[in-house]
Amino acid sequence: MATLSMKPGSRFSVPDWHTSSALISTNAERQRSASHQIRQEARTLRNETNNQTKWDEHDNRTRLCDRIDEVDKWRKDLDKCLSDVDAEIDALTLIKEDAERALQATNVPLDVAIECLTLRESRRDIDLVRDPVDAELHKEVEVIEGVRKALQQKISQAFEQLCLLQESRHQMNWDHRCKVETLEIDRTCLSLNKNSPNISLKMDPTRVPYGSSTPQEWEQYSRYNKERAEAEMRASTQLREAIAMTIAQTSNELDAQRAAAEFAFRKRIRELERALNELKWQEKNTKEEIEELEQDIRRLEEDLRDKAGPLKLAHTRLETRTYRPNVELCRDQVQYGLTDEVHQLEGTIAALKQKLAQSHDALDALYKHLARIQVDIKCKENSLSLDNKCMDTRQKLTVPADKCVQTLDTFNRTTNRNLSPLKSRQLELA
Repeated sequence: MATLSMKPGSRFSVPDWHTSSALISTNAERQRSASHQIRQEARTLRNETNNQTKWDEHDNRTRLCDRIDEVDKWRKDLDKCLSDVDAEIDALTLIKEDAERALQATNVPLDVAIECLTLRESRRDIDLVRDPVDAELHKEVEVIEGVRKALQQKISQAFEQLCLLQESRHQMNWDHRCKVETLEIDRTCLSLNKNSPNISLKMDPTRVPYGSSTPQEWEQYSRYNKERAEAEMRASTQLREAIAMTIAQTSNELDAQRAAAEFAFRKRIRELERALNELKWQEKNTKEEIEELEQDIRRLEEDLRDKAGPLKLAHTRLETRTYRPNVELCRDQVQYGLTDEVHQLEGTIAALKQKLAQSHDALDALYKHLARIQVDIKCKENSLSLDNKCMDTRQKLTVPADKCVQTLDTFNRTTNRNLSPLKSRQLELA
């Protein structure tokens, strides 16, 4: 007989079933209402954010354009100022070169005096003295130096002003290059859009880079560079107007001063010759003394070597007699005599060594003094050669101009080179 099986589990009532259905419907309506509200708010937000994004991009594009115009305006101002500075540098350089050419257009006596002073600067050691020849040569230079002083001062001022112009130009050029690079960067930024292939997200893009400046500081920096350059240009213009070309005539005292300088040269040459002869005589005597002292040192060394044998003999005898047996080990007269002999030999050797050391010290002193004499001889020979060369050079003061050819010496000063046999003499002395 079949039976009815019951499914295990709880059983709900019909009201519970109706309640569940109503609850599901109510929740569905509430969720749909909330979703509708969110969709409406999302649409509003999308519209607002899209508009805000477009206007922000438009505003920043406008700001970029304005900034590019402002930077480009300063770039043009700096470019024009740079051109003006370059023109002023060229003008100041030209007038400075004119002043230098006027300064170099000195006469033969001044060139000869400076050349003689330059030659005599090659003297060495003790011979580098301020003797009467130096005094006369400096006096000879001072005769025509006054008329060159103002021109030299203007040349120095022009050089300093050129340095200031170059410095301001360098600073302004640096600012100009920075603005050119900035324009390139900003124009690149202006050309970008959201569809550009080379855009991407960056790490911390809103950071403030180290060393950033404010717009006021930026404008003040460029304005300072421009105003400084303009001020330097005004100063340069005033300096160019103030530079004066002055050429002086040699003084009537130049001939007398030349004669006085040449007399001082001749007197000094005689003193050098006497001093050189004295040094050579001292060198000869010192070398003879060194030879005699070296011979005596060799004799002392031979005597020292000769004393080694007797000392060894005495030592051996004393040592050998210590082996006498028993009572035969007597301190007899032989023992005292050998002991005295050893003491005498040791004293003799010590005295010889002391005298040998003194002789070596004296020899070293002689060699050092000989070296000093020889160095002084070379100095005197060098000084004598230089003074003779100066005398040969000063002959150009008395040679007619039609027999001289103008060249440039080592200091780029115009000098006259004699074509007569005097030139051969100068080459020989050189």
